[in-house]
Amino acid sequence: MALSKVASIGLFGLSGTVIDVEVDISAQLPAFVLVGLPDASLSEATSRVRAACSNSGFAFPSKKIVVNLSPASVPKSGSGFDLAIAVAVLVAMEVVPAEVAAGKVFVGELGLDGTLRSVPGVLPITLAARTAGFESVVVPRGNLGEARLVAGIGSVGCESLLQLVRMLRGEPVSDSDPLELKPVESADVASTLDVSQVIGQDDAVEGLVVAAAGGHHLAMIGAPGAGKTMLAERLPTILPPLSVEQAVELAAIESIAGDGQRAVSLSRTARFQAPHHSSSRAAIIGGGSGMPRPGAVSLAHHGVLFLDEALEFQSNVLDSLREPLESGSVLLNRTAGSARYPARFQLVLAANPCPCGNHGSLKQACRCSQVTIRRYAGRLSGPILDRIDIRMSIRPVSIAASVGLGGPLMTSEQARHKVAEARAAARARLRSYGVELNAHLAGPVLRKFLKPKQKATRELDLMVASGRTSMRGYDRCLRLAWTLADLEGADSPTGEHVQRAVSLRGSDELVNI
Repeated sequence: MALSKVASIGLFGLSGTVIDVEVDISAQLPAFVLVGLPDASLSEATSRVRAACSNSGFAFPSKKIVVNLSPASVPKSGSGFDLAIAVAVLVAMEVVPAEVAAGKVFVGELGLDGTLRSVPGVLPITLAARTAGFESVVVPRGNLGEARLVAGIGSVGCESLLQLVRMLRGEPVSDSDPLELKPVESADVASTLDVSQVIGQDDAVEGLVVAAAGGHHLAMIGAPGAGKTMLAERLPTILPPLSVEQAVELAAIESIAGDGQRAVSLSRTARFQAPHHSSSRAAIIGGGSGMPRPGAVSLAHHGVLFLDEALEFQSNVLDSLREPLESGSVLLNRTAGSARYPARFQLVLAANPCPCGNHGSLKQACRCSQVTIRRYAGRLSGPILDRIDIRMSIRPVSIAASVGLGGPLMTSEQARHKVAEARAAARARLRSYGVELNAHLAGPVLRKFLKPKQKATRELDLMVASGRTSMRGYDRCLRLAWTLADLEGADSPTGEHVQRAVSLRGSDELVNI
């Protein structure tokens, strides 16, 4: 009888669980049994491992091999356990010394010829391995780049099972990569987009800067061709660079969402996600069969989620945004398990005022009836609209501005500098409350500790008393007022800041924005 145990990592969202791969080889009728709650793709690992070992020159014994994935009560999925199973079998066969395999995490998919193929999720797996105290991770060569992004743990990239066995046995391997402890950052490509390219929409650009400074959600309603998409695409260019921690967290999400074949880099540029209006709820929120995968809301974490033609999205898709907009995360429950992904993004909605797009236009007549217009606007539910801080009406650009007679308001670099200063002021004020942006401050805390003087909020108080806005709208106006004060370097919002916030907040009815 021979026993062995090596380690791997199972992912549940961004959280990793150490999985002990135990192998028992006993003198019974030949069989290869895998237990421990594997899914269909993992159950097929027995055939892949057997063929990979045989084609690498390691003949399987004519005995019964039982592989247990512990803890057995935790669901496991994916082909990333192939390498750990193969190494555990080889340790039990005494091909690989047990003491050499100890302290390492093995992750990778095996081909029938013994080659190692990339798998998704290596970055969060490496983070989990470091947290669990392992000394190094062994991954396919194609995943080595993202494993090296994690400092404080060694990483080894191999091209085949045979190469790994030779390295574990101390035999010379000419093309093996050395351990690498230093994280590697990618060079961010400079964007060709700039807010200075937006001509004749000075008010809209100012609203964009306010949204960026406070992390506020934004809705733009206007006729086709007014520049809504152009404005939204330039919002990431005025957002400050991500911190290293934020970049690693986002890269981990992208690692899980990928197919394992594309390189994952540590980019500090805020992401811009613009799903098509025909996208399903699973594509936006996340999901899929088996272990749920992150959707567009998580891929836009610390960045921008842009829904162009927002009123063309399915109503259930728009309503599913309520949870991430409030909590900054999304919990996905599936039969294979539950996964929670972060989803703290800035939502930008763009929509036409009516099906023909000409409602409110002074140049072209609207062909839609009032019933049609209200039914069209009703596709965006009240609870979602109530969560939008800034609501702007985008008018067509004048002829003078369109031919270049109107100069740009500012460049993206200038706007990014203003946004960074405003965020620094908010961060210093809000650090004790556990948030960094005005838009993320809880309403009760805002009203108790950071409410401006009653003289400044008189208009807001009257709006709530008369039912013209909800308490959520009241809080959002206060947050906007604080952002406006931060942009101007004021210590506290004044009555003028509150009035401007009310103006940016706009109407609670989409047809009146």
